Amino acid sequence: MQGRHLFRLLLAALLMLGAACGGEDGETASESAPTDTFTGPATQASQPETTTTAAVAPTTAAPPTTTAAVAPTTTAPPTTTTEAPVSEFPVTVAGVVVPARPTAIVSLSPSATEMLFAVGAGGQVVAVDSFSDYPEGTPITDLSGFRPNLEAIAAYAPDLVVMARGPDEIVSGLQALGIPVLVFEAALDLENAYQQMLSIGTATGHADGAGSLVASLQEEIAQLVDRYADPGRELTFYHEISDSFFSATSGTFIGAVYALFGLENIADPADPDGAGYPQLSAEYVLESDPDIIFYGCAEWCGTTAESIAERPGWNELQAVGSGRLFEVDDDLSSRWGPRLIQFARLIGETLQTLAGGG
Repeated sequence: MQGRHLFRLLLAALLMLGAACGGEDGETASESAPTDTFTGPATQASQPETTTTAAVAPTTAAPPTTTAAVAPTTTAPPTTTTEAPVSEFPVTVAGVVVPARPTAIVSLSPSATEMLFAVGAGGQVVAVDSFSDYPEGTPITDLSGFRPNLEAIAAYAPDLVVMARGPDEIVSGLQALGIPVLVFEAALDLENAYQQMLSIGTATGHADGAGSLVASLQEEIAQLVDRYADPGRELTFYHEISDSFFSATSGTFIGAVYALFGLENIADPADPDGAGYPQLSAEYVLESDPDIIFYGCAEWCGTTAESIAERPGWNELQAVGSGRLFEVDDDLSSRWGPRLIQFARLIGETLQTLAGGG
């Protein structure tokens, strides 16, 4: 259920962001893309909170007059630096001062939640948003990362908040309470994802753990690409986010992982504005005739290899005729946390299958 709701939430965010900003990429996301930050059309009706700008401080929070104690929050910038910074406090991460090792972290992003636990900061997390369903045992609450509520967040008396999107009034309200806020937009490639992991490690006192995590991911992904990538085959693919034919281009995190293996994305020509998540048509997919189809949406819209083959005309596609249809777990593909390695393995194993019998 969580994956289904996350996927719907994130594409809703994407669609609204595109309407407001002329197609600029957001979080899945969020999950932006999806958030964690993207996914299929939906509403946030299940989220009870409503955004407020009132700065109500809990009894353990710093009073509003302490705004100077925290540097202005900025979005973590893309970077290719993957050296783990030293974690001595106070530290400055993405322009945000974290004065002491946090002991009460609130995460409002499933990707950030997975990073926090993977670097070793899980024991410092006191609350996560309603979509942060991994790893098992996370302190899930009804907090919303899509429509964050200042009072609801402050009630947990956090000394660090990590978000995938940061409405100005929420960020400024938390700052007014003396609470550092890190805002990490949807990663667009692996380097950005790695940097977010390193930043979270630094901000939580686990720089070494983050450095080890990133090094391990980089090493295994390099091995997977070396073993399975075969650009000479010039295989084309279609990644189906929803049964309404939303897809992801090479300019997104999802597309960037596929690109590592030399696969050609049929969605790229359909996105001249670079929004990242174009809605294709059945006719477009039929004309493109991809060699491989990867599909999510199995949980929340019931897509299966059989249902794809039953679409009018789709039995003529190379991918369908050759049985090259592969299910992708929505959470693995839409979250840019440590489980991205599982997404890369799936692609590598798929190419191995094709090389052996496809």
